Amino acid sequence: MTLKLKTVILRDSETMNTFEFLENLTQQGVQFWIDNEKLNLRSPKGVITQEMQLQLTARKTEILAFLRDRDLAAQAASVPLGVGLSLKSIGRLIGGFITCSTTDYKPPVIDPRIMAQKLTVTFRPLPPSYKQQEIIKFREELALKLQENGVKVLSWEEATTDFNYELSLPFFPWKKTFNIRGVKAGVNTVIDVDRPKPFLRRLGIVAAEFFYMLYSNCYLNNREVSVSRIAKLSSWAEDHVAKYIEDPTNTQVITITEIDREFTNPLLAYQKKIKIGINTLVKTFSEMVIGVSSEKISILNMNLCDSVFSRNEIEQFVLNSLIPKVFVPIYPLLLNQFNLGQYNPHESTYAVKVVKLGNELATTGLFPPGFKLSKVIKRKSHRDIVNVIVNGRTGVSYGFVAYAEPPQYFGKLEVTENEWQSLLPVPEFSSDELRQNEEGRYYIRIKVKEEYRFKQVPDIWLVSSRSGSNKTDLNLESDIVRIGLKEKLCLQLPVGIDLELVDAKPSYDIYVMIAISLSAALYTPELIKNGAPIVHFHGYPAWEWFQENEYFVGVNNPSVPCGTYESGVLNFLGIANLANQKVENPVLLSLIEPDHGTNFIASDLDYLVERLKAGCAEGKIELGGKHFASLKAKLAEKR
Repeated sequence: MTLKLKTVILRDSETMNTFEFLENLTQQGVQFWIDNEKLNLRSPKGVITQEMQLQLTARKTEILAFLRDRDLAAQAASVPLGVGLSLKSIGRLIGGFITCSTTDYKPPVIDPRIMAQKLTVTFRPLPPSYKQQEIIKFREELALKLQENGVKVLSWEEATTDFNYELSLPFFPWKKTFNIRGVKAGVNTVIDVDRPKPFLRRLGIVAAEFFYMLYSNCYLNNREVSVSRIAKLSSWAEDHVAKYIEDPTNTQVITITEIDREFTNPLLAYQKKIKIGINTLVKTFSEMVIGVSSEKISILNMNLCDSVFSRNEIEQFVLNSLIPKVFVPIYPLLLNQFNLGQYNPHESTYAVKVVKLGNELATTGLFPPGFKLSKVIKRKSHRDIVNVIVNGRTGVSYGFVAYAEPPQYFGKLEVTENEWQSLLPVPEFSSDELRQNEEGRYYIRIKVKEEYRFKQVPDIWLVSSRSGSNKTDLNLESDIVRIGLKEKLCLQLPVGIDLELVDAKPSYDIYVMIAISLSAALYTPELIKNGAPIVHFHGYPAWEWFQENEYFVGVNNPSVPCGTYESGVLNFLGIANLANQKVENPVLLSLIEPDHGTNFIASDLDYLVERLKAGCAEGKIELGGKHFASLKAKLAEKR
């Protein structure tokens, strides 16, 4: 589950961030590169006007930084891994980018140290009367650890510039312009502290919300409004760093506060954690909240992980937990990223199996029912902001149930090395990794147990619960969507579904589902040859729960948020690495996502249901992070 929450002052709509600026020119045929630390470009006649030349000159420093970061990521992504593929190829495969040009494709990064080198953060100055000594001390330690790991930490003066902020109230002819210091677009994260709200400010917030509700009900009349417009109407009385950000698509907000002992209590029911967590993020206008005490550090984002670190684990906290979350913000996949279509769920045996899978797992308690944002978020302006940002989703839920259909092959499933050598190269791919036959089918060279194999890349199809649905009480006709990977991503909605009337958005975890299915087809084909159930929930199994031919992997992965491109890559590599560890006849694989939860894929629905039910009944599978430590300890013991 994902969310990127902001109330901000947006820049002029004609102004673009560096990526958008370069992408716009690249699509017009302009080529950029760095030679001897100098920016070079080649352009078709007429594209670079005098006005554009001025913009290029003004943006030169940030363009150079962007290109260096892009080249660094591309170099790391092109290095072959032990499974026979590079990150670049894996990313293209699972993301539906086989036919994309280099300019349209961003290679995945899964090494936190490389992530760190691409990040810029700043700390908002503390209020003059701020007395929280434990937070002040942690803030200093955090800045030092970020710098030691390669993150660029700017002073507030370096990270901000002067902006004009215009404030107007609905129904009143009153308008005023304020000059403020705002955070520049190139800063990835602003780290703030939770600021006390004096009585007069709280009174102003109530007044601002009243005016927003009046304006929304009487004037907007359910018309769509931008996040920035909502923010200007509703948050002018508040003092939070989010509203001083130039580019909300690039800059996240992290708030440091006292640790919430109720939220981090391992005995608290997960359903209660959801409500506490969401309100904490909304209240602080933050993508993340770091809780601090003299002994512990906690971190909260919309995955609603309840990960807690001891203060002496700050190095691990920064490198493996914080940096990955800053590097890959949580975004939903937009519908325009799919080739859209329809299917009849009554004709799909796999859609029926997904409904059965959810129903069978109802007694486990692993899937808290989805809830409406309106029941959790108190202020209407906050609900409207969240609704816009999460692409029209009115509810959220945690976890998914899915069923991968048998992989679809056309022609030979596998070719010999001699046949491979005669195949055609594929643009943008290394010919050592991916090639194409005369019929247009792709073949890939992978490494399994020290042996290179040359396998066809199958078409992948799966059915899954939609975002926000109740996973244990799914409606066959409206709650099951069909996802495909055929060079590009495909999305098929149930026949008769009108997106204007029904909230049938796909799960946030599409990349993960696709990656697990494709990797299983390539590396553990026996596991998926007849189709395979896949489930995800926000908890972990204890290591002693596993039986013969059941395996887990991913405990030491960087804790990237769910639904991200990088999370898909890490799940793909998890199955590939297990296959190369000479696992025998796997019947169940557990793919661990630190600070998030667990994905399971099994060869049989009834077997998976039975094992999960037994684990919950024995207390060996629970929501939250209780059992994560046992997995980590077992892995360390094996080494």
